[in-house]
Amino acid sequence: MRIKHLAGSFVKNCARFYFFGVNEMGKHRSRLKILEAILSVINGNEGVKKTQIMYKAYLSYKLLIRYLNDVVDAGLVTCDDNCYMLTEKGEKFLARFGEYSRFHESVEKQLNHIEDERAALKEMCPNNGAGNAK
Repeated sequence: MRIKHLAGSFVKNCARFYFFGVNEMGKHRSRLKILEAILSVINGNEGVKKTQIMYKAYLSYKLLIRYLNDVVDAGLVTCDDNCYMLTEKGEKFLARFGEYSRFHESVEKQLNHIEDERAALKEMCPNNGAGNAK
């Protein structure tokens, strides 16, 4: 019984990773979450240097450079005299990410509820070796 529960949790976490790009184990952030972290550090500040972004977004220098190039190329951020500033497009990205994040959290709660209900139903009618129904 315990092994089936663990296997179900593994499948559920894999599905979340596939659909949402988030590792539920907390070891890695998705690309979108890293972009949001960078843009949030820059947001509301008049020119932020790389070091500030790196420390406040919890990134290595190597990752910082990669993602800064991406956000500049995408037009989300401008760089003037080694200071980074958010563009209007970057502000729109942050607003839209906020909506996405709230929706993601709602879906996550629903997934958890569905899994809990499924487990409760299985407990009510245990499989006593009669078939392999999932």
